[in-house]
Amino acid sequence: MKHTARQPQTKTLADFYRALDRQQAVTITYLKPGETEPTVRTIEIIELRTTSVRITKSGEVRGGGIVIVAMCRLRQERREFHVSGVLAYTLHRIPYVLEHPANTTYERPAPAAADDAQALFYYELARDKDDADHTPRVKLTRNDTSLAA
Repeated sequence: MKHTARQPQTKTLADFYRALDRQQAVTITYLKPGETEPTVRTIEIIELRTTSVRITKSGEVRGGGIVIVAMCRLRQERREFHVSGVLAYTLHRIPYVLEHPANTTYERPAPAAADDAQALFYYELARDKDDADHTPRVKLTRNDTSLAA
């Protein structure tokens, strides 16, 4: 068991990234904000991300922490844990056993026109769905001469 108070945060993050790369479970002792009793969870890390920084009206900086997005084996669902709340952790050689949720695909919203010329441009692009995404219909290779002009 490694105690996070006895090592720099970079060492903790390196261990979490190593567990993510190797697809190995991690048991954490976690203290939720506002609670006094820590909980022990075995997790399967999906990703590590940073939270956005915001400044309050009083000038206080909030956020900017690192969040562990993981599958919790106790609840068998996707959970988020703040690295600052991890008191101790143990790295295991146990592989992942839970099914991770699939990533959602980003769909770009339709652009809004700022003037008439731009509105006409977007109208023309939307009229022909094949050209609206600006991707070629046929993969071009260097040796293919059938499409040469």
